[in-house]
Amino acid sequence: MRSWPSLESVENPPRLRPFVLVILSDTHAHDGHELTDHLRDVARDADRVVHAGDFTTGAVLDSFQSATSRLDAVYGNADDPAVRERLPDERVLEYAGIRIAVTHWKDGGATALSMFGRSVGADLVVFGHTHRQQVVSDAEPVLLNPGSHATPRGNRPGYATLVASEGGLAGTIREPDGAVVDRFSV
Repeated sequence: MRSWPSLESVENPPRLRPFVLVILSDTHAHDGHELTDHLRDVARDADRVVHAGDFTTGAVLDSFQSATSRLDAVYGNADDPAVRERLPDERVLEYAGIRIAVTHWKDGGATALSMFGRSVGADLVVFGHTHRQQVVSDAEPVLLNPGSHATPRGNRPGYATLVASEGGLAGTIREPDGAVVDRFSV
């Protein structure tokens, strides 16, 4: 005898993969997103992609918007007017119960970034600008720079992923090919 799925399972099918947030910054391209192989697939399949600025041109921003299902981004200091007109310089979002503040940079470095995060009640501040991967997990809020996947400027190329876990987010800094560089939690 054939078994039919319950109405509840049809309306709310089980999720086969964890919720994933991808964090990027400092693309510095002129016409495309510069997402290659593994990173392109991860960004395409993520629930959300956060970009901390410096796309450079409107064409690069358009490319990101077509390559991802949901893009939450801010503009950076190297972005042209076509990007600045479409994006804010900072934003706050919620993900898996964690409040995330996003900006490209704040004059004053880690202290200013922490103050920005506290002023908006954030658990995590995502930023860019230095092209260097960095996690300051003993700060309140936690500070995260994913590095640059496309133009690392002498640093290791990178991006970050955040996965909902019990009690917060499990974070991983990765190279564009998926190699793990560091792990952290928020």
